[in-house]
Amino acid sequence: MLPEYDIIVVGAGHAGCEAAAAAANLGSKTLLITMDMNKMAQMSCNPAMGGVAKGQIVKEIDALGGYAGLVTDKSSIQFRMLNKSKGPAMWSPRSQCDRMVFSNTWREYLEQIHNLDFFQDVVSELVFNNKKICGVKTKWGVKFKCKAVILTNGTFLNGLMHVGKTQISGGRSAEEAVVGITEQLASLGFTYDRMKTGTPVRIDGRTVDFSKLDEQKGDDNIIPFSFLNEYNKTYLPQKSCYICFTNSIVHEKLEEGLTNSPLYDGTIQSIGPRYCPSIETKLVTFPDKNLHQLFLEPEGANTHEYYLNGFSSSLPWETQFIALKEIKGFENARIFRPGYAIEYDFFHPTQLKATLETKIIENLYFAGQINGTTGYEEAGAQGIMAAINAHLKLHEKPEFILNRDQGYIGVLIDDLITKGVDEPYRMFTSRAEFRILLRQDNADVRLTELGYQLGLVSNTRMKIFEQKLKDRDNLVSFTQSFSCKPEYINEKLITLNTSPLSQRTKLFGIITRPQVTLKDLLDVIPQLNELINSFKRKEEILDAAEILIKYSGYIDREKLLAEKMKRLEEIDIKNKFNYEEILSLSTEARQKLKKINPGTLGQASRISGVSPSDISVLLIRLGR
Repeated sequence: MLPEYDIIVVGAGHAGCEAAAAAANLGSKTLLITMDMNKMAQMSCNPAMGGVAKGQIVKEIDALGGYAGLVTDKSSIQFRMLNKSKGPAMWSPRSQCDRMVFSNTWREYLEQIHNLDFFQDVVSELVFNNKKICGVKTKWGVKFKCKAVILTNGTFLNGLMHVGKTQISGGRSAEEAVVGITEQLASLGFTYDRMKTGTPVRIDGRTVDFSKLDEQKGDDNIIPFSFLNEYNKTYLPQKSCYICFTNSIVHEKLEEGLTNSPLYDGTIQSIGPRYCPSIETKLVTFPDKNLHQLFLEPEGANTHEYYLNGFSSSLPWETQFIALKEIKGFENARIFRPGYAIEYDFFHPTQLKATLETKIIENLYFAGQINGTTGYEEAGAQGIMAAINAHLKLHEKPEFILNRDQGYIGVLIDDLITKGVDEPYRMFTSRAEFRILLRQDNADVRLTELGYQLGLVSNTRMKIFEQKLKDRDNLVSFTQSFSCKPEYINEKLITLNTSPLSQRTKLFGIITRPQVTLKDLLDVIPQLNELINSFKRKEEILDAAEILIKYSGYIDREKLLAEKMKRLEEIDIKNKFNYEEILSLSTEARQKLKKINPGTLGQASRISGVSPSDISVLLIRLGR
């Protein structure tokens, strides 16, 4: 007799792995069903985690007790902090990873989790009791009963791959598509559409002349993605990436194949990613550009396979190969696999609640690319949030929702359920109103205590976090109380190109100068050096304290703005209006408000087509 489960997670991509781990760690008896247990959290596209805003999301997942950060650190072969020339709100960690180690490490972590079972098969059908999910059926005819299901199907729902005129059904190279679930959900009233993504050729590094490429090394100072890990610790040999460029000859060779491109012969009609276009789209969109920058990235520490970032294509493989050999350094290149485009089904995320539970079917949750997002990080964030809320609902506990000022995860989910998507959704720092609050360095300050209250964060992690706060605050307090004498510090200040002191000045005020850092003054302030040496995590505490000191004014101002915005978030309007009857609302507002049925006035204010005057109408109706 097969066991019954609390939660079944369908798909073991980045969303599925985070969902399964969170559900089981919270105490739900969980089953993870995947078509290939050797490809858990597979890096189907580029082998990297993080990047602009995405790095912040990985650190938020980690702060909540998820695994993305831990796995990234263990599989990292290069680390870079992006946007260091800008303010800390823009700093974004990125790690090049060993694709095989990444997937294997995820499986190792998952297999250590109590309450988590696995089954290798394809879910072909969902089982309902009226409007409530109660199980799944697999391709082999196995039926599993459960109380909740989290669908994380990635690009597999009716997936179709394209290389020139050749089409192959599948959700990923050499893996079959999932047929039946889209049609079943559509029959229940769900609306869906098609999206497109792509991947470039994989290259044999033994055939590349690296001397003709620009080497891009990683940072010397390595900041871990997981707050459990210490600075500058590596687990694998570190490798370089390389920069190269297309040229006019490359463009000519590519353009010769455009007539056979499914993107431009009418074969592919679905929505593609604006911010990660194929190389042929770049040629058509920017016809005047003579070159495009590309990044050659290693797939692992012990493989010759490389990924040519920026060269995604659905062109015939011969066209890709001929054009590739015209790039400087690739004259003798061989490829392991051509690039391809893939189309797949997604469901419009406005059909979801803020918990990622569907509005139509009770206890059915969607997470990842099924919601129209793109990226491992966005998927993982949805996975952990869906699992937390599924577990809480089954145990009749309050839902867990992050606000837009609490995390990029909150921005992501609110954008999806409120605004919907008309192209693959990718997170950017510009999507967040409160970027100064949502920094990569303070994700633990924002979210670890919440994760602890949920039961996802361990006592060990909580103790590390509490010690960090204590040390950081001690350092800030020291700068506020310690006065610097001009005769001891002026010589140093002059070497740092900042004006000398005319009188004793608090260290806090000196650190607010853009030219001065705490590290700069260690050799002239013995008391500071002694204090910092008492910390176990010196680098982390220095960074955390310095950001607070330098940007305290901006942080306080943004906190005040966030508090004002929260007032709208606290005004509940769920099911309080028949919007069709409020004729003082614009026609578009009535239609959008009826469709989305926002939970709060704050959410209503972010719906495209709902104007400030419409919000005023609702406030008046509420007697405010």
